[in-house]
Amino acid sequence: MRILPFKGLAAIMAPALALVLVSCSRPAVQPDPVRAVKVMTVQTGQMQSQPEFAGEVRARTELRLGFRVAGKILRRPAEVGQRVKRGDLLAQLDPQDLRLATDAVQAQANQAQTNRDLAANELQRARALKAQNFISGVEVDRRQAALDAADAQLAQVKAQLRAQSNQSGYSDLVATMAGTVTAVEAEAGQVVAVGVPVVRIAQDGPLDVWFSVPESQVMAIGAGSAAEVHVWSTGAVLKGVVREKGALADPVTRTFLIKLALDADARLPLGSTVAVIPRDLSRAGLPVIKLPTSALKQDAKGSAVWVLDPQSMTLRSQTVQLVAADGNEVVVASGLAPGMQVVVAGVHVLTEGQKVSLYLSAAGTAADGSPSAATAPGR
Repeated sequence: MRILPFKGLAAIMAPALALVLVSCSRPAVQPDPVRAVKVMTVQTGQMQSQPEFAGEVRARTELRLGFRVAGKILRRPAEVGQRVKRGDLLAQLDPQDLRLATDAVQAQANQAQTNRDLAANELQRARALKAQNFISGVEVDRRQAALDAADAQLAQVKAQLRAQSNQSGYSDLVATMAGTVTAVEAEAGQVVAVGVPVVRIAQDGPLDVWFSVPESQVMAIGAGSAAEVHVWSTGAVLKGVVREKGALADPVTRTFLIKLALDADARLPLGSTVAVIPRDLSRAGLPVIKLPTSALKQDAKGSAVWVLDPQSMTLRSQTVQLVAADGNEVVVASGLAPGMQVVVAGVHVLTEGQKVSLYLSAAGTAADGSPSAATAPGR
């Protein structure tokens, strides 16, 4: 076996060793590509949208009618949506018990009348005997007192008879006004107590619109202020006036009820839905700064945007405060000034201090409307 000298072995191993060292070395770091971004120049615009609230058309006067006596409902002719006139029968109780009570009071009245007649006859005889000196004056006075007591008892029973007769008439529940039946709350065969609502009627006449507003806006709406009412079904626009403001918040929604009075000649189906635009809450035409929602991102301080530094063509994060939405845009209260350039697309893949370029459209203009991105400062 032939042994190579050291110099010969080194000459053979050198190329292999160099190949191993080259394969184990780190590749050269490639610079990050410059990302093109779409930007817009911040400008002062005007509010376009107005706050709208969903409302419901209701009758100005709506009554819940119930019986003035207790009993079992015999029948209920009234139905939801039915038009009724004053005096129309809505429901009827079983009158048998009321008739029996009336008969009992009538019997008491007959008895009181008999007692009164007897006391009057006794007084007449006592006066005749007194004239003949057969009895004393004290006896005449006693008979007079008995007659007075009989008269009082008779008057009391007659009053009870009239009241019971009225209650017998209360077995019929009739409409006290012309209107539309909006709800029935009891059925035939049901036993109801005095005053329990059986039928609800919306009176013919002026209409209201009921809508609710949050606590933050209720104080801005003044009584007597105007509002627009947009009818969803027909597209008609009506005028209304704030007639009443709720004093207490709803325990569930924590909103306040507002009642809006419509014109006297307004005719809308009860319960129909409308959109209400209060004049006191209108912000149309106010100068504001608006951004598309695609420009927003979230950081540790809240809502923020990427602002482009045109000198260095780098990005910095700017916190903004939002106050409202205007269509597909948001209204910025603070954090931006007119003339700033804000990134409006792809904000979630950008980083602080990142080097960028302006995106060129097919027409050769930059995303902010300038003739060319190459003319931007710092390029």
